[in-house]
Amino acid sequence: MSSDVVISGIGMATPLGSGKQLFAQRLFRGDCGISPITTFDTSPFSSKLGAVVADFNPRDFISTKNLRKMDRLSTLAAASARMALDDAGLGINTSNRDRTGIVLGTAFGSTEVAVQFAGIIFSEGPGMASPFLVPNTVMNAPAGHASIELGLRGINSTVNHHEASAETAVAYAAAEIRKGRADIMLAGGTEIISEFFFRILANFKALSPLKGGAEGARPFDIRRNGAVVGEGAGVLCLETRAHAEGRGAQPYCEIAGWGMSSAPAPPTDWPSDPRGAVLAMTRALNSAGLVAGDIDYVSAAASGGCRLDALEAEALAVVFGSAGKKPYIGSIKGAVGESFSSGGIRTAAMAVSIKEGVIPPTVGLKNPIRPLGFVMGKKLDTSIRYGLVNGFSSGGTFVSLVLKNMA
Repeated sequence: MSSDVVISGIGMATPLGSGKQLFAQRLFRGDCGISPITTFDTSPFSSKLGAVVADFNPRDFISTKNLRKMDRLSTLAAASARMALDDAGLGINTSNRDRTGIVLGTAFGSTEVAVQFAGIIFSEGPGMASPFLVPNTVMNAPAGHASIELGLRGINSTVNHHEASAETAVAYAAAEIRKGRADIMLAGGTEIISEFFFRILANFKALSPLKGGAEGARPFDIRRNGAVVGEGAGVLCLETRAHAEGRGAQPYCEIAGWGMSSAPAPPTDWPSDPRGAVLAMTRALNSAGLVAGDIDYVSAAASGGCRLDALEAEALAVVFGSAGKKPYIGSIKGAVGESFSSGGIRTAAMAVSIKEGVIPPTVGLKNPIRPLGFVMGKKLDTSIRYGLVNGFSSGGTFVSLVLKNMA
């Protein structure tokens, strides 16, 4: 059996809407999912904006029995996993559930439940804490809830690599299929905006308007002044090409390779040089048997962060500077914000871009920090043979995925 791993289904709940069709329509149109936060009081902060999940009703995807036990983070993940299976045309039953698994990434987990749980313990004592809260305080709650809802009995794991969590989860899941340990894997990431989460990011000076000026997400722009926080979930259905084609499915694309690296950096900051980022991209290219000139489109990790965007731009210049053909480059974080586990959404967006031959504009980018072939203003219709997705994390963790057009 072929060990080529393909993306056969996509599910998502995002600031641009829930479900692949609405998300892609708005993404390619250049819409922005960022708006003033209304779910909690932002008056103590200089930052007021966020990219909040829109048009999402968990009851459309999750049974009432299981929904009562889930926190919001888990509902986003379980619903997106359900959508991914439905999009792939797969049902879970006794014939496939033992070899169907899930790997999800989350950077912070359900911070709203953790704060509620801690508040009860310290104010009323441990005996007053609801037992229904405890399971949702752990990082693997979303993957666990999704497995229960869908009836999965295969591999179940959770990755916690800050901003690179979901990209790592996708590589992990693809590796399990290549090794023959699973036939079907769900992989991606999930994150929510809570007041505690927002406060931590503000205190660490990670959010726009860090340098003053107008608040907003401006990836790779000379006027960038920090990221805008986002939330959402993106889950991919992965299987071997032979398995997908054997049941008549038409995959979006193939996961051709991936690369990972690290570099010394403070836990909440970025390395001072691009070598770690360069290494991840180079390893991904080598893993896929490619050279830099083969890549047509790079979906960057850039979020409008002052140091991240400069680091990635420098790394991209190193990797693709001498390539005979330069790739188009963009970031969708100007539209969906920095959710820290947006890699599932961004990898799904790349899969749709490859399938449809469309590159979305980089919302918020008007004055690039380097001349690197950025897609700005409006979408670009072009054939994409190979796409590269970057997931770069503060603390110095780098992950790059290579996706291949199967046409």
